[in-house]
Amino acid sequence: MPAYDAFLLVSFGGPEGPADVMPFLENVTRGRGVPRERLAAVAEHYYAFGGVSPINQQCRDLLAAVRADFAVGGLPLPLYWGNRNWAPYLTDVVRAMTDDGVRRAVAFVTSAYSSYSSCRQYLDDIERARSAAGPGAPAIDKIRRFYNHPGFIGPFADNARAALAKLPAEVRGEAHLVFTAHSVPVAMAEASGPRGGRYVTELTEAARLTAQRIGDGRHPWSLAYQSRSGSPRVPWLEPDVNDHLGVLAKSGTRAVVVIPVGFVFDHMEVRHDLDVEAAQTAGSLGLAFARAATPGASPRFASMITDLVRERMARPGSPPAAALGIMGAAAGDCPSHCCGGTR
Repeated sequence: MPAYDAFLLVSFGGPEGPADVMPFLENVTRGRGVPRERLAAVAEHYYAFGGVSPINQQCRDLLAAVRADFAVGGLPLPLYWGNRNWAPYLTDVVRAMTDDGVRRAVAFVTSAYSSYSSCRQYLDDIERARSAAGPGAPAIDKIRRFYNHPGFIGPFADNARAALAKLPAEVRGEAHLVFTAHSVPVAMAEASGPRGGRYVTELTEAARLTAQRIGDGRHPWSLAYQSRSGSPRVPWLEPDVNDHLGVLAKSGTRAVVVIPVGFVFDHMEVRHDLDVEAAQTAGSLGLAFARAATPGASPRFASMITDLVRERMARPGSPPAAALGIMGAAAGDCPSHCCGGTR
């Protein structure tokens, strides 16, 4: 049974003021040849919200919720938090853990799915941070993917029902559920497992499980993608959510609830790409529109994290933590060939 002596929250990071925006975007895109004018255009999304991404505060809120749930559950682990792209940087935090004498930590990454950018890249980030911290760095075990855990699906279903209640009564019962996730290059999606396509498969299962729990499963639903950022010459997952709303409107749909099932937090790509762009698209098409909140720091989501930490601490052969649907719980550790290095 692993003798963990710390918990580590690992996330993406985001700017916390206007002066942070361009340096943050440069961190995110370093080595990818993104034109300066493209960064400037994306920066305007942040400036429209005061130059502050919601993600860091949501990480603080989640840490507080997890700390409280650990206390109730009798898990006396100190909590740390490190980001990939902004302070507190993961490398600095792992150095601090090393200085504090942490020997083995369990890490929760704020991404539920398989793909290079949502799983393997975080594993690589953790290993780089350990290498920078030196030979005394703690071992760090990443918690498994949790796309079908009831503590993830349940909050989405609750939040979608709350969003449905905001629609006009005359169209509420016929609303179409549009699940969204971050688009990635098709090659990356196909490299997300030994048989390819695990990213899409897991997203589809999470959407299906959530839809079953909304209105007794009577609402039609579909999966679309958002936040594409790559070259138009490279195939990315489709349909784009805005294009998809157009198709739905032409087919006679009168109302939609957009559910960002690919995300843990209401961060900038949710706030801008859905609350601004997709909402404007829906308005131009005459669609009634509501957007469901992500799990964030909800008590059920925090309790899920406690559940998954206990799963990692369990003796070999113990049953895994809860998982919904027919796919079962994801493997505790990613095989070396999963989520291949397609950047």
